[in-house]
Amino acid sequence: MSADPLHRAGASQRTPTNPPPDGSATSAIEVRRSTRRRRTVSAYREGDRTVVLIPARMSEAEERRWVSVMLDKLAAQESKRVLGDTELAERAERLSGQYFEGRARPASVRWVTNQNTRWGSCTPSEGSIRLSHRLQGMPEYVVDYVLLHELAHLLVPGHGPRFWRLLEAYPRTERARGYLEGVVAADRLPHVPGARNE
Repeated sequence: MSADPLHRAGASQRTPTNPPPDGSATSAIEVRRSTRRRRTVSAYREGDRTVVLIPARMSEAEERRWVSVMLDKLAAQESKRVLGDTELAERAERLSGQYFEGRARPASVRWVTNQNTRWGSCTPSEGSIRLSHRLQGMPEYVVDYVLLHELAHLLVPGHGPRFWRLLEAYPRTERARGYLEGVVAADRLPHVPGARNE
């Protein structure tokens, strides 16, 4: 996954591509074909877009396959990266702008280690949002959903119809909720005696 300037130099053709229909990407995708590139494929984030670098000779079918592979690799890398409180606050600001027209303005956004039964919490009167440390390492779309959920509480305190209408704007709401429900269900599974974690 090189963002090496050498991989960006030289003759290339740029092809803007829309995100795949399965919602595996949250940004625009740009495919850059290069005559200098023979076999390698790489990808990196550039602002709000994902750039995939491929050899010019690849067929469209190979291009689609490699775009999917590289999006999965980037997502895996990013899910392992833990955001700090500053990055979390910046992410909340970006999400508020993208989904709530910037109307949700938290005074603070931070990770906490004392929330073991909730994924996040919000105190609207203080404008504070806290996310459970258990979310660290989960896919970004899950963290984004929990952030959006708490941001929505700055606009609508309860869980009534107005609240859920706000979250309908986020296209991965159901997927993220399903992921979190799966984590909760897995925690409730009985542990088999004598089983070893490897």
